[in-house]
Amino acid sequence: MSIICALALLLCVKSDPCMSANTSKLIEHTYDSLTEKMPSGKVSFIYFGSHVNQAIELFLEQLELSADALEDYGISVAKVNCSRENVEKFCTGGKVMKKAYLFRGSEVLRSFDIDTVFDVNAIVSHVLFTVLFNEVRYVHTVTDLLNVERAAKGKIDIVFGHIQVLGLPEHRALMEAAFVYGTKYQFVLTTGGPVLKHVGVEEPSSLQTGLWFLHCKDISSRSEPCPYTALRKPLTIVNIHTFLQLMEAPLVTETRQDPPDVDVIHRHLNIPVLFLFSQTLTQDLDRATAESLAWRLRGEAGVVLIHRESPDVKTSLQYNAAYQLAEEVLKYFTLKSIDEAVKLFREKILQEEEEIEEEEEEDAEEQSVALDALDDEVAESVYRDRDLMLDLEPIRELTSDTFNSAVTQNGLTVVLFYLKWDAVSMAFIQSCAEVSDALEDVSDIELASVDCGEWTDLCGDQKITSFPAVVIYRPGDPAVTYRGMLGAESLHRFLLLSQVSSPLSLSSHSDLLSFMEGEIYDKHSSLSPVRVLGLFRSAQDPGITVFVEASRILRGEVLMGIFTNEEAEKWVVEHSVKLPAMLVSRGPGIQREAYSLNFPSPERLVTHIQHVLSDPFPELTIENLPWYLERGKPLLLLFVGGDENSGNAGCLREIGNLLKTGQLESYVPCWIHLGRTPAGSSVLETYLGVVPPLPALVLSRLGADGEVFHFPPERPLLADTILQWLREVENGREQPAGMIPNEELRPSVGFYDFLAIMDREVPGYAAQRIPRGKSGAREGRKLQPQQEEQRGAHEGQAPGASLSPGTPHQHSEL
Repeated sequence: MSIICALALLLCVKSDPCMSANTSKLIEHTYDSLTEKMPSGKVSFIYFGSHVNQAIELFLEQLELSADALEDYGISVAKVNCSRENVEKFCTGGKVMKKAYLFRGSEVLRSFDIDTVFDVNAIVSHVLFTVLFNEVRYVHTVTDLLNVERAAKGKIDIVFGHIQVLGLPEHRALMEAAFVYGTKYQFVLTTGGPVLKHVGVEEPSSLQTGLWFLHCKDISSRSEPCPYTALRKPLTIVNIHTFLQLMEAPLVTETRQDPPDVDVIHRHLNIPVLFLFSQTLTQDLDRATAESLAWRLRGEAGVVLIHRESPDVKTSLQYNAAYQLAEEVLKYFTLKSIDEAVKLFREKILQEEEEIEEEEEEDAEEQSVALDALDDEVAESVYRDRDLMLDLEPIRELTSDTFNSAVTQNGLTVVLFYLKWDAVSMAFIQSCAEVSDALEDVSDIELASVDCGEWTDLCGDQKITSFPAVVIYRPGDPAVTYRGMLGAESLHRFLLLSQVSSPLSLSSHSDLLSFMEGEIYDKHSSLSPVRVLGLFRSAQDPGITVFVEASRILRGEVLMGIFTNEEAEKWVVEHSVKLPAMLVSRGPGIQREAYSLNFPSPERLVTHIQHVLSDPFPELTIENLPWYLERGKPLLLLFVGGDENSGNAGCLREIGNLLKTGQLESYVPCWIHLGRTPAGSSVLETYLGVVPPLPALVLSRLGADGEVFHFPPERPLLADTILQWLREVENGREQPAGMIPNEELRPSVGFYDFLAIMDREVPGYAAQRIPRGKSGAREGRKLQPQQEEQRGAHEGQAPGASLSPGTPHQHSEL
């Protein structure tokens, strides 16, 4: 009877007929009714608000739905109109209030931002999770799970659930099950992927949700692990209930009845049943076989052992087994091995699930078939827009015959090297078309493109090793590869700055002042407010060559000037440096910085300038992330949210104080505002499996180990405690809270050199290779040895993958 009552309660949560028709359970409290209700000690979820905008109105609709759901668990849901009722501490006087509170009596158990409890599933799951905080164990690491498992042996079985993101329907289903079955089983929850390796998940990052039953109750030995059974169906409340009933069922049911007469719980739950027939002489062996099969099929099928010597068994002796799928007829067969039975059931169940999925997704079948071959969001967008004709007329298509003349006749030629079958290339070519339109009125800049699928010889000569690639050509100067973001805005800004002479030669004191204050090139101030000025006593200074070459490398990224005059000495007196020197201006009214210039090579100077221009404690954005990843140091990331007047300032200040002490030299301290950079939420979820309360401090170790450490939320974010925590991490006393997926990002299609394949079919190919241009064009010079070597490495290379050994992928941790 208890099973029936439990199922009825769970189904009532999901079914409207169990609720009173047209009767809202949402209470609207007055000040008097609230103060009268509080001493009762009951749990209540209350929203305090005054002004109602569209977002609040949507939240109130979900709040009303949650009132019906939570009533079944004895939790009341209410709202208080703060424009009429002044409740101290909760009616803050703000026009729009975005907090809801969970009370037990008058005690606040927890407050929630309404962005966290965004719908009825999120409200119910978070409220139940808080109420069951002392009953549902939350684990971060395998060690945590082993400790729970050790305490449960010989006492209670464990229901272990994995939810990638809290607040979703799967989280609600697990919390509702925990509320009903919490006294019978020990419920354990994790959002961290590495813990899943304990239950046999080889690739934790690929699993969004999962449930396992750890059979610990009958294990007495502390050294013996608890066997586990996985739920192989979606995480819904009905599937969880069915699964737990199967775990309570006998491992093997023994009977002396014929299969059609056997009554087992599996048939009532529409679960497949396997029948095995036992002989008197082989009874022990048959029982062992049945138990072995039952363990492998547990949760998927029931196993019944039938003793054939009974007169009630009428099955022919030619069969030793039978099976019955849900609501299907009984089928008899001859079983030859355990593996054969497992394979039979797995294939049958898989086929049944696929048929259900095909019915549910029939309307979307045409789109999903094509999308299955695509591997990322960029590829999906390309597929979605596949029928749109791109206006690429402003982008000139170059060939081997027209390339050299094109890049030598214009002031600035921007060439996109791409592959038609590479999704990123096709997405970026649309951005290039937008840039071309934006530069329509700008003279001396031409955008062009080369299809490396057709002109493999040209792309090989230009040493193109990844796709898409943008190269800037200017007559008389070496080619420059664009290293910025693959977006229209970044490329447009780079090209406008590339038009400016670099370094700009300044001849007088007034020119120098105008340059540093941003008055020269005023129209470019919004593109780059930073100015870098090289100061030299005379034009014969050997450091000028290094500075000029560094300026050429950084052209398009930063505005640089040069001043060669004895008056340069006056500009460095107040900065305690000697000539040659470099002055950096970050904008009008900001104190200038001075550095000595003593670098043996342009590359060393470029690295120094990039380090100087980088913020010591930057706000990370999509645009500047690659620059900070290039440092190769662990990222000390502070995730913040809310407005500028919240508690973020204090946390930022504490880390800023640590920076001044020089004790963070081994890290790259930075911060992300989730409001301004929403992608930060995905990063945080990838790191920890969940977005914890903000602010959150995380240490991300890039590289082979990929460990992520989370500053304990219960500790104050102060300079001393942060430093102590970092020492504990370095000494190995702090356990990682997550792992960065160590997966190399590859494009969906490899770079196949089709002409090379055709060449191999030509007689005498091994003796003499033929240079290649466009299909069918086989005339030309012989390849030089270094080009032969390059082409050999180039063939079969995946687009976007660098041929340079040892170069890490800059975005692997995202």
